[in-house]
Amino acid sequence: MNQNNLLKTHNSHQRYILRPSSFALLLPELRELLQSKEFSPLKDVLKTIHSIDLAEGWTKLNPQEKILIFRLLSSRKAVEIFEELRFEEQSYLLSNLDNQEVVSVVNEMVSDQRAQLFKDLNPKTVKKLFSVMKKEEVDDVRKLLTFKEGLAGSIMTTEFVELKKAMTARQAILRIQETCKAGQNANIYSIYVTDDEHKLTGGISLQALITAPSDMLVKDIMSDVDVIKIDCHMPKEDVAKQFSKYDLLDAPVVDDSNQLLGIITIDDVVDLINKEATKALYEFGKMEAKGGVEIRYASATVKELIQRRVGWLMLLLMFDFLTGTVLKNFEHALGSVVALSFFIPMLLDTGGNAGAQTSITIIRGLATGDVTIKNVWKIVRLEFLTSIFMGFIVGLVAFLRAFMLQKDLMLALTVGTTMTTVVLLAIGTGIFLPLFSKKVGLDPAVLAGPITTSVVDVVGLLIYFNIARTFIPALGH
Repeated sequence: MNQNNLLKTHNSHQRYILRPSSFALLLPELRELLQSKEFSPLKDVLKTIHSIDLAEGWTKLNPQEKILIFRLLSSRKAVEIFEELRFEEQSYLLSNLDNQEVVSVVNEMVSDQRAQLFKDLNPKTVKKLFSVMKKEEVDDVRKLLTFKEGLAGSIMTTEFVELKKAMTARQAILRIQETCKAGQNANIYSIYVTDDEHKLTGGISLQALITAPSDMLVKDIMSDVDVIKIDCHMPKEDVAKQFSKYDLLDAPVVDDSNQLLGIITIDDVVDLINKEATKALYEFGKMEAKGGVEIRYASATVKELIQRRVGWLMLLLMFDFLTGTVLKNFEHALGSVVALSFFIPMLLDTGGNAGAQTSITIIRGLATGDVTIKNVWKIVRLEFLTSIFMGFIVGLVAFLRAFMLQKDLMLALTVGTTMTTVVLLAIGTGIFLPLFSKKVGLDPAVLAGPITTSVVDVVGLLIYFNIARTFIPALGH
């Protein structure tokens, strides 16, 4: 975990008051120095730009500028920027830098981010990089790649400090200093204690270690960490919940035999939460989520936007073809009582809104653990009672609106009864679809929102016209 990650984690709440990116302000000067080949002053300018700002503005550079500027960066800054770039930008650099430059960056990357990069690279590039990397780094990558995407082991870092019970506080601090001098663990929150077989036995906060008497033994300072330790096979979503529940800055990751494999830090969890939130938002809007990769207009293309939007849009369009079919089948009813058409938007929109309200609440409950298999029937009963009262309230309002508009009691009864029924249907659909998708292993967000609305539109029309046949004599049977 590097200083940029720490900045993102602890200062994210201040972003709204930050000045414009220094990179954007200095871009004309950078280009002028590049064109005049004044590399020494260019290096000095690059030192004044924060790595985050430089990474965010990277797409404003042309291909040649990217290579030249990257080669002028210090080793540490090059790694920091490389870790922040999108995969497409990383791939371009890997393809256009020489082997030595590539290895100097890849070897120094944070282990979990390096493993993520290798997951996305094609096998030929991976093989090439493995042939020039340090053996220990290759072994580390291969180890992390054994964990499936979505598990705690896939986001842990293997760079951590191990202490032993017999160490004194002074010896422990010296151990930490020696490790940090080697360029690892730029940010340390907790240090974990293991036995001779690397099995986890406890943990110490850095604050507790620094304030302890120098001759005090680690075993007398450490605390039990069984509650917060994370199984390497735990789903990432549960990792985020555990960090939130216990207000963790980091947590140890262990295997089935309790051996310490690595640690997960708060910056990893913040990134995970951001990706999950982005993924859920795009899925709810029926777009290709791509694992939570955010669409950035600074680098987005027309092709990318079409690819991520058109699939769901076409699928829902085909589903909505049914709406036209229903209206065509009841063409006679609409022709006989034209006023029926006045209330279709009101009925369907209200039903869609009621379904969306319920599905969002259920999806949020599933995500936070508030909705589980154990309490699902309690939730269904609660929502069912809610739907009855809500259906009655909006049905009454719809009845009054229809009567005031048309002065026709039978038409008003049709509209009011339909509104009540559609709200009941919508809330029931909003409950069922997320719970069903969770049961069969699908993402609840995928079957919510527009799909709920589409179901309500089609079935709601069928209900409306059949109720109209019952209440309005002119339509017959």
